[in-house]
Amino acid sequence: MSAPILSNHGCRLNAYEAEAMRELASQAGLDNTVIVNTCAVTAEAVRKGRQDIRKLRRAHPDARLVVTGCAAQTDPEGFAAMPEVDSVIGNVEKMQLGTWQGLATGGTEPVQVDDIMSVTETAGHLIDGFGTRSRAYVQVQNGCDHRCTFCIIPYGRGNSRSVPAGVVVEQIARLVDRGFNEVVLTGVDLTSWGADLPGQPRLGELVQRILKLTRVPRLRISSIDSIEVDEALMRAIAEEDRLMPHLHLSLQHGADLILKRMKRRHLRGDAIRFCQEARRLRPDMTFGADIIAGFPTETEVHFENSLRLVEDCDLTWLHVFPYSPREGTPAARMPPVDGALIRARAARLREVGARAVDQHLAAQIGRVHRVLLETPHMGRTEQFAEVVFEIAQPEGQVVEAKIVGVVEGKLRAA
Repeated sequence: MSAPILSNHGCRLNAYEAEAMRELASQAGLDNTVIVNTCAVTAEAVRKGRQDIRKLRRAHPDARLVVTGCAAQTDPEGFAAMPEVDSVIGNVEKMQLGTWQGLATGGTEPVQVDDIMSVTETAGHLIDGFGTRSRAYVQVQNGCDHRCTFCIIPYGRGNSRSVPAGVVVEQIARLVDRGFNEVVLTGVDLTSWGADLPGQPRLGELVQRILKLTRVPRLRISSIDSIEVDEALMRAIAEEDRLMPHLHLSLQHGADLILKRMKRRHLRGDAIRFCQEARRLRPDMTFGADIIAGFPTETEVHFENSLRLVEDCDLTWLHVFPYSPREGTPAARMPPVDGALIRARAARLREVGARAVDQHLAAQIGRVHRVLLETPHMGRTEQFAEVVFEIAQPEGQVVEAKIVGVVEGKLRAA
């Protein structure tokens, strides 16, 4: 093995950083190395990370094995104690060329994890996009200032830091010049962007500036906290066709009491009002959402409120998390729900979500969509539904396609 092998877990930001690490490791001349970029969002995510480490060690017994990411940041000693692991590096250190140069020369400590809470800035230009040739992801924010009772991510990512608007605009302009037809803004707590910058600009101002100063054909926003959406972003939703009509919302639950115990900043009614207003401004808007099943103290009545939220907010794309306690979080000390009941409730939520997807897809038959081609035979609508083509299309381009059917959870184009 020569070039480093990189195994990524978790969120889109982790994937973005994984590609940056690949580039940094290559610049440093690092070879015969396996890098595992871990996730800490749930106990199950940590378990899968450890499982992957053991599997990769068996597959590459003679390689150097490096562990990084949020789970490594929050429990460096635990990962360093694994016999399969040679080095553990933190979330700040993994984005520094010097870290990888030190690994290449063998002149570093086995554990390099500093205090993430002391970090006050985030990188602006890491890479010029990754993934498909059609879509690029741009990190504009990192960290989180909020302390939801179930979440350990602030301790893996640190406090909120924003990339200055000028840096973001310059990077997107480069991506457009390279031929990318869609850019996705990503971060840990995206709607907190700007709070640490001079003048405290808001995310909506950044979106409007990007659309005004670049020729990006399609701009997409990743997961947001709807209670923090500002007026400028709502205007962009209403007026900017290049801003895609698809928002993924961090809702988490549908019962007010559970939301309060989660220490969320919104109530059920806030979520419903936001979705109604966004759809009034943009009738073709679709919503995804994160929802947790089986949070401590959740009763059947509480859970049914989450089920009804799918219809009340007209959600389409659900990301369901069965609750799992994270050591060190307040929720881990609350009265738990039985594990079998958690799994059953998560399955019920996923069933409701699957029906919502089926309804959305069926409603598209006969309509014409603008589809961004990720491969010659597959692309996505502006609402992020997957479309398959029998006849090859120009990869990376946006084409108009009439939807004639649904096959295996995907739209079929004429």
